Amino acid sequence: MMGDMTAASSDASASGGAAAATRASATGAELADLLRRSARGDEAAFAALYDATSRRLFGLVLRIVRDHAMSEEVTQEVYLDVWRQSARFDAERSSAISWLMTIAHRSAVDRVRASEASRRRDDAHAATSQDIDFDTTAESAQASLEAQRVRRALTTLTDAQRSAVELAYLGGYTHTEVARLLDLPLGTAKTRIRDGLIRLRDTLGVPA
Repeated sequence: MMGDMTAASSDASASGGAAAATRASATGAELADLLRRSARGDEAAFAALYDATSRRLFGLVLRIVRDHAMSEEVTQEVYLDVWRQSARFDAERSSAISWLMTIAHRSAVDRVRASEASRRRDDAHAATSQDIDFDTTAESAQASLEAQRVRRALTTLTDAQRSAVELAYLGGYTHTEVARLLDLPLGTAKTRIRDGLIRLRDTLGVPA
């Protein structure tokens, strides 16, 4: 089924313009319904969901990955995950767009981390064939340790706090954009970011 999501999307758009209307103005309830239908194996509903949300999810992925071709790959992987996991969507726990954005954000961050790990392996290999200044090595090691501490600290946040904080400080979004991406009131988004940062500060032992 998932061999060509773009083609499926085009077919759905051609069927009377319904997908185009969904793309233009899908509500949260409509997206939730498309997810539920996708969970039952409804390919037309999934194609409509793709049309309605792919531009938004691709934009989020691109902001994090910062490479167009790689972002396209990640976005396709996101929709494969959405198709497989659509039965797990619970409208009582989160909105449809928030659920989708969370999957997209985590996939993008995972890709960036994998790319960074690959780069570090390449750097380590290069380091074996040349002299490395001690100060540079120490600085890199310290930065790596700090990154590990931050990643561990992020796991202490609630899912809601972590999504908001990662969008704001890894994705580079403003509070207003975070609120829009997570389908939240602006005040709620600000509270989640603030509470998450306070918890991170306490976990990391950073003075107030």
